[in-house]
Amino acid sequence: MPTSYFSRSLLACAVVVAVTAALLSPSANANDAPAATAATAKKTEVKKPEIKPVGEASAVVPAAVPAVATAVAPTIATAVPTATATATTTRERRDPLDIVRERLAEKLGAGRSTSSGGSGVIRVISNPSSAPPAVPTPAPAAARSKAYSTHATHTTQATSHSSTAKAAADAHRAAVPDGHSTAAHAAHWDYQGEGGPQAWAQLKNEFATCGTGKRQSPIDIRDGIKVQLDSVQFDYRSSNFRVLDNGHTVQVNVAPGNFIEVTGKRFELQQFHFHRPSEERINGRLFDMVAHLVHKDIEGRLAVVAVLLDRGNAQPLVQAIWNNLPLEKGDEVIARLPLDLNELLPTERSYYTYMGSLTTPPCSEGVLWMVMKTPVTISAEQIAIFSKLYPMNARPIQSGSGRLIKESN
Repeated sequence: MPTSYFSRSLLACAVVVAVTAALLSPSANANDAPAATAATAKKTEVKKPEIKPVGEASAVVPAAVPAVATAVAPTIATAVPTATATATTTRERRDPLDIVRERLAEKLGAGRSTSSGGSGVIRVISNPSSAPPAVPTPAPAAARSKAYSTHATHTTQATSHSSTAKAAADAHRAAVPDGHSTAAHAAHWDYQGEGGPQAWAQLKNEFATCGTGKRQSPIDIRDGIKVQLDSVQFDYRSSNFRVLDNGHTVQVNVAPGNFIEVTGKRFELQQFHFHRPSEERINGRLFDMVAHLVHKDIEGRLAVVAVLLDRGNAQPLVQAIWNNLPLEKGDEVIARLPLDLNELLPTERSYYTYMGSLTTPPCSEGVLWMVMKTPVTISAEQIAIFSKLYPMNARPIQSGSGRLIKESN
């Protein structure tokens, strides 16, 4: 260690000793001012200790410490009464000597003991358990900013998620009307009640044809003209299918590739569904059920084949559909096995034909109808299964309005 560094350390220790002695000396008072002045005058006469090599440091310490202590002590003693007097007269201004005491206590590892009398005395606390609780170190500004930003982001996200969830719930309530309200029944068509067939035309503007049309279906087929009609060419094949309960009937959606050809036009099967009882009547006769097979050509024109279902033996194709009925309205079940629609057709395929409309809203007209004259049998159990879902879903008979009905020989 260099000699100069060691000498400075000794001087610092001497100063600390002198300050401590002055603080603890009871003899320092206002009457010592003249002595302090004289000591200050002699201060310049103190001989600066000669710096020697490290081996000679032991000779320097004894000479330096008493001399420095002698020179510094009177000066501090003079400052003590002055600082005390100042603190006594002005409590608002902090005593500089208190600052010296606090710094000295920090150097010596002391804590500040709070006194009820407010004397500002510094005491060294030897028991760590009695020390005042440590004040948490404030986080850096950048960390506080990041934490606040993160909290704000999470709060914003939570608010956003909450708002989104609330908006979704409100939208769902708006989209699904209360089933017990009058407005819900008025806005939704049905086969009975306020939304029944007599009110279809008033429910929506696009349903107006249900009340004003002149070629509405179904009709009671009477007085048909027997002519040599072209047979309906069925090009049905085994196809995958899905069963949908749409809230009005059981509907079967089939895979593309099933066609009929009639009057030189080709129509592709879109879907087929059921009604109970049959919507069409033949000379006033009502049947247990009917299946409507809806087709469309490339120009969008519709052709419906109606297969009347009468009580008798079980119908295998109908049973395959019932086996895949959805558990809830609006649900759709994809069947595992394909369906051969030829099984639904009667062996004898003579038919009635006329122009009519859809039998459900919007009751669009311009639909080509072909009603098979020979019904297909269906068991009482199969009828009962459908009746549990839809006891009655048939539109009433509409006026023939003088339209032409053809019947094949």
